[in-house]
Amino acid sequence: MTRRRFLKLALGAVGSAGLTAVAGAGYARFVEPSWPKLEQISLPVAGLPHHLDGFTMIQLSDLHRGPDVTEADLADAAGRAADLAADVAVLTGDYVSGSAEYVPSCAQAISTLATAHQTIACLGNHDHWTDAERVSGALRDAGITVLRNAAREVADGLWIAAVDDVWEKYADLDETLEAVPAGATVVLLAHEPDSADQIATDGRVAAQLSGHSHGGQIDLPLIGPPVLPHLGQKYPAGRYKVHNMWLYVNRGIGLIAPPVRLNCRPEVTHLTLRAT
Repeated sequence: MTRRRFLKLALGAVGSAGLTAVAGAGYARFVEPSWPKLEQISLPVAGLPHHLDGFTMIQLSDLHRGPDVTEADLADAAGRAADLAADVAVLTGDYVSGSAEYVPSCAQAISTLATAHQTIACLGNHDHWTDAERVSGALRDAGITVLRNAAREVADGLWIAAVDDVWEKYADLDETLEAVPAGATVVLLAHEPDSADQIATDGRVAAQLSGHSHGGQIDLPLIGPPVLPHLGQKYPAGRYKVHNMWLYVNRGIGLIAPPVRLNCRPEVTHLTLRAT
């Protein structure tokens, strides 16, 4: 091989690697964050009454309306969720990022979900870091039930409960379950997934639905997410059995800085409860 031929091949390889890197960065910034995936999840709940077998729920989480997540992004996700057949929809926190000025457009974007389905929400850490009262009010104005250490019966013997934010130390499980009768099946909304270790030991919750971690936003092969948030490190995404309680962690719709996703698409979840 001549020296000229060698240099030509070497420069071509470097150029190809550079183009691949640029293309990968473009994909992670502009393609995957706007490409939600529908996840179909079954939760086999021990002792679930026969009439609740097949009860379905839609979950959205971590909308993060803000500089990097547009109203159109959220409206698209909410529209996909609204088109699904379900008995109830749930939202597991973090509706805005950085400023409460994004609250009205977030609520407007997801109002189609509340029109299509009974929708119940909990709050997350970013909601408290901006303005929890304003977030709660806007969601309620959009037809969404916001539960903060409270519970609601959504079917005979089935309660959706929600603790207020764990990170900010507003969560009170005893207050949350105070109105729930003994023997009822409880699905708990708790924004931060790592709280499952404590919640599962209580014994009154059949399943916990969370978000918060975004799945790490980047999920590297053989390595996993290189960075995960406080209270979202042990259970970053997917389904887990924690003692006798199921935990499902949604990867979220929105994102925070750096505004990229790689091998970690945003998520609309369709959950089905199954009797065992």
